Amino acid sequence: MARAREAPAAIDTSDLDRYLGKTMGGGQLLEPIAVNDIRRFVQGMQYPNPLHYDAAVAARSRFGRIVAPQSFSVGCDIGHGAMPSVFGRIPGSHMVFGGDEWWFYGPRIFPGDKISVERRHHDYRVAETRFAGPTVFARGDSTHVNQRGERISTQRSTSVRYLAEEARQRGFFGKAAPAPHWTPKQLDELQARRLAWIRSGSRDRSPRLTGVAPGARLPQRVLGPHSLRSFVTEWRSFLGVVWGATVDQWKDTPGLDAGWLPEMTRDFEAAKDDPALLDGLYAGSSRGHADAEAADRVGIPRAYGYGASMGAWALDYLAHWAGDEGFVRHANLQYRFPPFEGDATFLDATVMAKGRDPELDLELVTLEVSMTNQDGTAIARGTARVELPR
Repeated sequence: MARAREAPAAIDTSDLDRYLGKTMGGGQLLEPIAVNDIRRFVQGMQYPNPLHYDAAVAARSRFGRIVAPQSFSVGCDIGHGAMPSVFGRIPGSHMVFGGDEWWFYGPRIFPGDKISVERRHHDYRVAETRFAGPTVFARGDSTHVNQRGERISTQRSTSVRYLAEEARQRGFFGKAAPAPHWTPKQLDELQARRLAWIRSGSRDRSPRLTGVAPGARLPQRVLGPHSLRSFVTEWRSFLGVVWGATVDQWKDTPGLDAGWLPEMTRDFEAAKDDPALLDGLYAGSSRGHADAEAADRVGIPRAYGYGASMGAWALDYLAHWAGDEGFVRHANLQYRFPPFEGDATFLDATVMAKGRDPELDLELVTLEVSMTNQDGTAIARGTARVELPR
């Protein structure tokens, strides 16, 4: 039960201002992208588009070989793109993803590319939330660049930084997110809907711009029910958590002491002997995603999904509709509720408008995108702009 407190919670942001607008160093992938890195990523994100894993199908495509999905950019980063948004110490805090805004510039990622990331802390604000009281919403930019110096994408990630003890006392998610029970019939129905979405994709011929009208609805995508197995599979698909895959694990970068609870920190010295202490699944601030006891310590009632995966689900959803000739240019999603263990996630989108973007000098389709769970609770909402062939 929540215990009474004599004074209202207060959050200390005094250490954050010195990082505003500053570029950050940090970890980089040590080696070029391998074809199995791409295959493992789409497997973890449950995106069975053969363009990204089947060599024979990809060879017949306009790319001539396996190409990474646009969502793969986040898999090339350390910390899922959130690192630039969590600089500065907030004692007793934890964080969850609050959203991602993406810009894609044109180049694609292929096996053999060497990807580096440029990072910058953007800004922050403090607001009152129902689940944790005073909460910091901070943003940071990660720009992904290939070996030719070409910008591939920029991710502006929002971290939601809150006081873990305050969230535990309020118990908001425990009340708002009861664990569902699925019957065999319901599970069969979910699988049938999942297959229907997979088969709806435009692999050989993308929708034409002239044939898309405002009000058109995209086929619904279904994921889940999510489980500890699916969360662990997602985590292991991100390259930054592979032992020895990165160089300079932020060891010389100021601002890394974010103020996590002691039991949610990582032991860099001990990890020299046991790298499992540094990969985020067994130790560190990410362990609550697949560990209900650790999740409870930071005010979350059971294991829960990754914000980076939610962003990838949405980008893959849009790309699946746009087909091989389409291209997601921009997406801006706010994450409102975690996908918990046992939940299913439903993605929907509606065409809102189409027209020329004066900055890009391109005709783009604007879509409204939403994610909900089995109770109709909004998990994420936002908009996207997609380029389609004429």
